[in-house]
Amino acid sequence: MSSIPNERASLRQTSRVTGRVLLICWLAILFEGYDVGVMGAVLPALADDKAWNLSPLQLGALGSYGLLGMFFGAFLIGTLSDLLGRRRMLLMCATLFSLTMAGAAWAPTPGWFALFRFVGGLGLGGVIPVAAALTIEYSAPHRRNFNYGLMYSGYSLGILCAAAVAIQLLPGLGWRGVIGCGAVPLVLLWPMARALPESLEYLVGQGHHQQAAELAARLGVDVPVLPARGAAADHDGGWRGVLGEVFARRHLRATLCFWVALFCGLLLIYGLNTWLPTIMRKSGYDLGSSLSFLIVFSLASAVGGLVLGKVADRIGVRMTVGVFYLLGALAVLALMFRHEMALNYLLVALAGVGSISASLILTGHLADYYPAPVRAAATGWALSFSRVGAMSGPLLGGYVAARGLGMGSNFLAFALVGLLAACAVFLLPSRRSKSS
Repeated sequence: MSSIPNERASLRQTSRVTGRVLLICWLAILFEGYDVGVMGAVLPALADDKAWNLSPLQLGALGSYGLLGMFFGAFLIGTLSDLLGRRRMLLMCATLFSLTMAGAAWAPTPGWFALFRFVGGLGLGGVIPVAAALTIEYSAPHRRNFNYGLMYSGYSLGILCAAAVAIQLLPGLGWRGVIGCGAVPLVLLWPMARALPESLEYLVGQGHHQQAAELAARLGVDVPVLPARGAAADHDGGWRGVLGEVFARRHLRATLCFWVALFCGLLLIYGLNTWLPTIMRKSGYDLGSSLSFLIVFSLASAVGGLVLGKVADRIGVRMTVGVFYLLGALAVLALMFRHEMALNYLLVALAGVGSISASLILTGHLADYYPAPVRAAATGWALSFSRVGAMSGPLLGGYVAARGLGMGSNFLAFALVGLLAACAVFLLPSRRSKSS
């Protein structure tokens, strides 16, 4: 009988640890969402800036410099976090992209702006794979998709904050004031550092068993027992072993499907996030209402991530994500026609769920699919490839705008991308890697 209170105390302690890790990762993703979403929020103001006099293609290029940095940051930081520590890398990334937001707000020329966005992108790219690995690690298996959706809701809320701040500050402070707000998270980094524990999977994987046991005892959780990572890991515990497991032949089909789906998913997210306000403004809406579409896009995806996570825990990720990629593609296609404002908001909401929410649940599934010691590295490499899609999104919108093909062509192009994402998800193998 006396063991029951102790067991309940252990469960409460585990719940508190999970909540703490989720909160810190949520904040980091929230900051990233703001930094990414701010480009779409200030793009109309940048287009009207007579000092820089940017063309649509140049605007699309400016939106892609941060994504270029994210391309390198995702695989570099993702791999380093499995070798040097996930906690350390998460905090370093948040510091880097917050500092460069201040630099971008100061930038005297488009060249300096692009440089700061690229350097900040290195940190932005590293946040998601590390936060994904920590969230999956500290979540119970039956709640991993929901907890990941909860954590990743910060991304959509960050985009929402960017749109809301832009509405309030653009008239008085211009685009520089809106971007400068991205440096505010620096004041929260110290309490985040104190609250976030190191990854037990990292400590065990690197052979720091005593340190892992001490941390697990302090947190009131069990030390994870990690499965073997394969022959490459047996002979090399460094980066060769990590990459050998990530690119193992037995993961080939899954890797291809994950990479193609996330490539398309991020193309949708960044293409729509960058160009949606501008497209809707050119369709006859004023600046305030066109920014409100971005708010609906972001808010719906934040709520949608929680719903999709709960559904995916019940019926599986493939069906959930594949169906919503299809619904998102249909919603984007329907936006090429004129509708009442209420229906437009509904379609934009479905587009948000069918792009951001679906992609975030798929990213969580990816982190859970690969063996525990290489979660962050596998996620980072997949997201690095998908950053090519993210960079293509703003450029695709800029290309269509520069060609004068009409607003409907933008929606048609993005809808076809959503269809391809759905096909890749449905082709994912059903087998899941048994990693704790």
